[in-house]
Amino acid sequence: MKCFAMTAVSAVLLAGCAKPLPPEKLSYIGEWREPTMYLLITADGSLHYKRVKGSTTTTINAPVKEFQGNNIVVGIGPFSTTFVVSETPHQDGQSWIMVVDGVRLVRAEGSDSHGS
Repeated sequence: MKCFAMTAVSAVLLAGCAKPLPPEKLSYIGEWREPTMYLLITADGSLHYKRVKGSTTTTINAPVKEFQGNNIVVGIGPFSTTFVVSETPHQDGQSWIMVVDGVRLVRAEGSDSHGS
């Protein structure tokens, strides 16, 4: 029960640190996927990331601190990580594409919240 309470408190604290994405970055919102990588970016400024490389899985759930150009910086306080966006969200045929950390991601259909 203590573990659940700590998890719940951590989730509330993380949510409290998030700030909405700036208007010029709303195209980043959505659920982006590729078989080995998952990225969810919400309008309220939360980022959820999961990547599998071989037998290693990396998971990050953190608020977006800022954008440095096209790159996304997430973290809390002095702890942060940067996701390098080499191709910003754009439509390619029927799909929306974004390249993050060298991985081509496709936005899940209907996962954007701003009508793109």
